[in-house]
Amino acid sequence: MPNYNTQNPPYAIYPGDVVYPFNAETPTAPQASQQYAIGESYDGAAGGPSELRLDISYASAPTAVSVEVQSAVDDANGNYFTEYTSSNTAGESVKLTNFRGRFVRVLLNSQTGGGAITVRLQR
Repeated sequence: MPNYNTQNPPYAIYPGDVVYPFNAETPTAPQASQQYAIGESYDGAAGGPSELRLDISYASAPTAVSVEVQSAVDDANGNYFTEYTSSNTAGESVKLTNFRGRFVRVLLNSQTGGGAITVRLQR
């Protein structure tokens, strides 16, 4: 996917959707991914917390890494804050509960060595 951009509206993800902010890519850190809007539930319920499943993997393990899942209420580059940080060089799978942002993106803050990164978000 492209880097953070000003596409209006950004792509939206709904319950059950899967997106790949980084898909076997080698971005130069620090690099933010494409942002995604958190769509309303199919039952029309707006607001409230959401759950996101995060899967991070590497083509070959880095010696050090920092990957951040960031959210924002308003889609502006300066409004994003860190919800979760991963420094696991083996990759990991986690479930983020009570995710209240209206927009989400992934930031590859740093990576030393290793291969391409794949980040999968499932709503």
